[in-house]
Amino acid sequence: MISKTPGVLKIDKNTPQRGKMKLTLLLVSSLTIMSVITISPALPQMASDFSEVPRAEFLVKLVLTIPALFIAVVSPIAGRLIDKYGRLRLLWASLVLYVLAGTGGFYLDDLYAILISRAFLGIAVGMSMTIAITLIADYFEGMERQKFVGIQIAFMSIGGILFIGLGGVLADISWRYPFLLYLFALLVLPLSMMYLPEPSISRNQDQTSTQAKAPSIIWLLFINTMIMWILFFLIPVQIPFHMKAIGIEKNALIGLAIAISTLFSAISSVSYSRIKGKFSFLFIFALGYLLMAIGFALAALSQDLFLVILSMIFLGLGMGIMIPNTNMWVMKLAPPAIRGKEIGKLTTFWFMGQFLSPIIIAPVLTFMTLPDTFMTAAGALLVLAIVFLTFYMSKSGKQVEQL
Repeated sequence: MISKTPGVLKIDKNTPQRGKMKLTLLLVSSLTIMSVITISPALPQMASDFSEVPRAEFLVKLVLTIPALFIAVVSPIAGRLIDKYGRLRLLWASLVLYVLAGTGGFYLDDLYAILISRAFLGIAVGMSMTIAITLIADYFEGMERQKFVGIQIAFMSIGGILFIGLGGVLADISWRYPFLLYLFALLVLPLSMMYLPEPSISRNQDQTSTQAKAPSIIWLLFINTMIMWILFFLIPVQIPFHMKAIGIEKNALIGLAIAISTLFSAISSVSYSRIKGKFSFLFIFALGYLLMAIGFALAALSQDLFLVILSMIFLGLGMGIMIPNTNMWVMKLAPPAIRGKEIGKLTTFWFMGQFLSPIIIAPVLTFMTLPDTFMTAAGALLVLAIVFLTFYMSKSGKQVEQL
């Protein structure tokens, strides 16, 4: 049984369709994280094979992150389109493009052609991720939404563990084989056609969308999301090179280390609903940044696999609570009439941070070692933790939490 109210599509909790809808939505969400980190263990081998290309190491890192630029560009456009025309047809088109572009690295021989295919992958993910987050806001509300947001991030993290683990194993055969994992979207496409209902857009909602506005504090969340990802994305981009430098050669072990951060991200994401029941949005950001600061400090000191994994645990725990915390707050602040538009902005800043990370870090690495860079990141994260804790304790912070 399905009932519709403005901004929310409710499906009877006891119907089998609801369980299938949730699983399908989680599978769509998992495509987002695998779009970027799946090929991370293959980066050093790619750089070696394309060594004759000028600035090959930097360009190979862009293979990992250039989808993020196009996700950032496309997401606000996707948000406006889905507010106007609906969610599902755009989702189906994005999944087809995801498969075609994602597998490009398997059969393309030119590094620049691979970069172009990754750009199209970014367009696909920009549409699918914006739609997935918007559908969560459409389908759920209240405590159920809060729980599902945590489950969504946890499921994405678990998917990341699986795909990056497979990526590491496949990269030991050839750096091309991890690109075949993008075929997974062929499974998700028919499920999305069968089990995801299209939320209605009421005429009243459509007519008032131009007048609706979100509170200005939402921009703090957007900017904070970008900073968060600039720092966190040091892990998939730089950790493989750091591990090679300290003598860890196997790509499978590199994949394992990154997967550990994803596992603990899943653990803290699943716990998010309980954590949010006890603490405020601002305090959770302070806690998340503190955990990440500890993680990067350990990464800077690491000379063996044990300390690398320990650092990944802290980094995963920090990001695992901050991502659902951001998504929940944006969903709360965004009026239903412009929900897609605001979530599109969130997606833009999320992936702009991922894209900018190696670009910002590249000049830093010309005069700092990777361990020094990790320690500098730890210092910046500690400052952010103190800033959010101070804001949480202030009168303005308490007022912001009530919006």
